[in-house]
Amino acid sequence: MIQMRLHKVFKTAKIILVIAIILCAQQVGMKSSNSKISNINVNKTLDLSAMAYKLNEINMQDIYYPLDTLTGDLTGYAADCPLCGGTLGCTGQNVLDGTTTYDDSTYGTVNIVASSKSLACGSIITWEMNGEKKTAIVLDRGVLGTDIDLLSPSEEYASKNIGRRKITYDVLRVGWTR
Repeated sequence: MIQMRLHKVFKTAKIILVIAIILCAQQVGMKSSNSKISNINVNKTLDLSAMAYKLNEINMQDIYYPLDTLTGDLTGYAADCPLCGGTLGCTGQNVLDGTTTYDDSTYGTVNIVASSKSLACGSIITWEMNGEKKTAIVLDRGVLGTDIDLLSPSEEYASKNIGRRKITYDVLRVGWTR
């Protein structure tokens, strides 16, 4: 009788073992079929130069992306100042009529500034003054280094409202083309 019971237990254990092996084999088969990952990028390299070129191309399309940032003194001047002739050095335009702005095809109506030859004629710059963003075009000469001279309606306006202050400004365009 003990032998018979042992035989039944052994037979039951064999059946359980076979079922366990079958179940494990099915799960292993499912895992291997589900866990296969294909990578078609194995032999491709990342071209950082191409990425940098593309990023630069995108930035250059943004007309408000600064090309350079400079620091200098901002002062104001009027077209009728004692040493001024009333004509702009870059265009020859006479501004004795009170003109202080210029209509640019890309940036719209902008202020007129004088700079040194370090900024090409037609360059567009922007800075913040009294909490307001100012945009200007270089159409005159007569200052040194990175200083900027903002064309004002009168000498009195220039001295009262602009004075002399240190500013940091962004160059948005160098010359007439970006």
